[in-house]
Amino acid sequence: MPVENVRPTRLELLRTRRRIGVAKRGLNLLKLKRTALIAEFFSISREALRLRSDLQARIAGGYESIRMAEMLEGSVRLENISMLLPDIRPVSVSTKNVMGVRTPRVDRGGYTPTSSSSLLELPVSIQESIRHFQGIYEVVLEIAEKENALRRLLKEIEKTKRRASAIENVLIPRLEGAVRYIKFRFDEMERDSFSMLKTVKRKMEREGEGVAVAA
Repeated sequence: MPVENVRPTRLELLRTRRRIGVAKRGLNLLKLKRTALIAEFFSISREALRLRSDLQARIAGGYESIRMAEMLEGSVRLENISMLLPDIRPVSVSTKNVMGVRTPRVDRGGYTPTSSSSLLELPVSIQESIRHFQGIYEVVLEIAEKENALRRLLKEIEKTKRRASAIENVLIPRLEGAVRYIKFRFDEMERDSFSMLKTVKRKMEREGEGVAVAA
């Protein structure tokens, strides 16, 4: 609202000053929130980086275990056994709260054999390969969870930054401008009132002198 439309009253001055106080407290809270969100973002980012490094090592180990199983059991038997392995359990997703931001929590899932003895009947080299790739599957899901959280945190950081910027660079200066305008109008009205009083005083003095001369 333009300052020209602000009512130059003491009540409006008090209201505007209160709004400035509330805006400044809100700005401080937003800055604190943004700082906390950034700290959480970098914490999760470091964890995601560690998981990616771990994933590369796990993938290398997984392929090495497959090569070893193929050498020991032969490629034909390895393919036949792979057709009999159970499917991966579907992933279930819930939500969790990270610094006020709702992010998905991914159930790690895994393989679901039809019986506990089915995998025990497999050659040790193939059991080792399955174990490696189960670990890879779990790390991939964990990385996906972390990176989704990072995207949502980054979005919230930008949103918080925009809100803080709007308060700091638009709302507060506008309110402070309104306060200056009201005070200026007060000063102007005070000068007008003082000038009017002086005019009335001079007029009364002249009228008094005229009465004295007539007498």
